[in-house]
Amino acid sequence: MPSNIVSGDANLIIPNAALYHFGVLSSTMHNSWMRAVCGRIKSDYRYSNSIVYNNFPWSETTDKQRATIETAAQTVLDVRAKFTDATLADLYDPLTMPPELVKAHQTLDRAVDAAYGKTAFKTEAERVAFLFERYQ
Repeated sequence: MPSNIVSGDANLIIPNAALYHFGVLSSTMHNSWMRAVCGRIKSDYRYSNSIVYNNFPWSETTDKQRATIETAAQTVLDVRAKFTDATLADLYDPLTMPPELVKAHQTLDRAVDAAYGKTAFKTEAERVAFLFERYQ
């Protein structure tokens, strides 16, 4: 990183990450996993590469599924870029999240779910149970 970037010791990087990785990590699929297995400090999540990321049951994707996830991930980034004065906290406030961003994430979630061979989950608990079955 350039010398003007100061990174704390809790930051994690994924070298050579692609839009595909951003898409999956931004999806409800990964966030459900994260909420289930992540540690916490106070009420804040403590994301760990050894507990959360390395144990996440990634799907085996086809080139077409990967491309669909990448397109949906880029759309999320494009929508976020339209709101230059908003912080991520502003954008993801559940009471004020822009409808266009909600839609972009819904599209991303459908693409990621499809890569796992799923079309819908009734609850987050059902999604987490599915992921733990894959983890086993």
